[in-house]
Amino acid sequence: MPTPTPRAPRRRSSLTSAAAVSALFLTTACGGAEEPETPESATVIDDERCATNRAAGTVTYITGYRYQASVSILEAIAADALGYFDAVCLDVKIVPGTGDTFGNAATVADGDAEFTSMGNEGEILQAHEQGTDVIGVATYGHVPIATLLTGPDVEDLSDLEGVTVGHKGALPPPIAAMLVSEGVDLESLDLVQVGYDPSILPEGEVDALTAYRSNEPFLLDAMDARFIEWLPGQYGVVGSFGVMAAGPEYAEKNPTVVEDFLRALSYAFEYCQGDVRGCVEFASELEEEQDYDVEHNQRIWEAEYELVTTYTTEGDPLGSIDLIRTQDEATVLLENSQLEEIPDLEPLFAPEYLESVHPAGEVSWPRGK
Repeated sequence: MPTPTPRAPRRRSSLTSAAAVSALFLTTACGGAEEPETPESATVIDDERCATNRAAGTVTYITGYRYQASVSILEAIAADALGYFDAVCLDVKIVPGTGDTFGNAATVADGDAEFTSMGNEGEILQAHEQGTDVIGVATYGHVPIATLLTGPDVEDLSDLEGVTVGHKGALPPPIAAMLVSEGVDLESLDLVQVGYDPSILPEGEVDALTAYRSNEPFLLDAMDARFIEWLPGQYGVVGSFGVMAAGPEYAEKNPTVVEDFLRALSYAFEYCQGDVRGCVEFASELEEEQDYDVEHNQRIWEAEYELVTTYTTEGDPLGSIDLIRTQDEATVLLENSQLEEIPDLEPLFAPEYLESVHPAGEVSWPRGK
């Protein structure tokens, strides 16, 4: 795994003070990374804030792809199962997404849902360019999750000139940037859309396959397939994954809902760190239409959790937004014709909601509640 690239300290937006945050609770939150206790039915916010949250009505969250144990999905499922949403007076409805994150964003922008998972920060920018306005309120992964898989005989990326590359709908910008950096002419590639079964690579149906670091490599390992994984991060390419998006007007009108939704996610993230299997089984219980591979989904969460913690700047809360990195990712999109221009980033990302529930760098939640 490449060493995280050091970044200059980012400028923070105004934070809610620790004293102000503490006043919202019935008891004072205390720090610590230990596995949190499951809350009782009693709420952990004051009556006024609870009434405000309840008045917002049902809060609909659309997952990125069904109940997969990915970052930004599994912790929402766990927060619901463990009663964390109830503890902050939120009535959350979880709707399984189909993998069409731009469609999910349009649903949020139209006001038919309040939150959704997006694949990366670049999708926020691309959605905006397409006239779909959502804002990023949390970014968990600060490294590309996209990876390129090839057969074992490929010695250098330049060997891929003119080959057949399988993708899930488009060549991911980090993959394109990596190939270009190694002199590959993208116009020479035979790009074909494929599904999520990576066996097409060892079977020779494609010469290379775009994939997710937390998914297809594990499936190929289980098949005892021989392959090479090429990581954009090792070629200096930046990116992100696990982005939580919301409607800008909804967030402005309902700041406590956004804050407490993220508060519950953050607390569930801590819980799942200590009980991965239990959280994955929560997701398994929701899946009715497909067989749910608990072992594989546990590997997905563990791999993504490691990437999140490795590439989060020390001292920042998990899920923090860094517009310096966002600018770098936008540049990759622009250089690969995925954006016509880089918009003003500040209106499209709202770090203050997550920051307000991490007054000391850790989620503010009364322990024992």
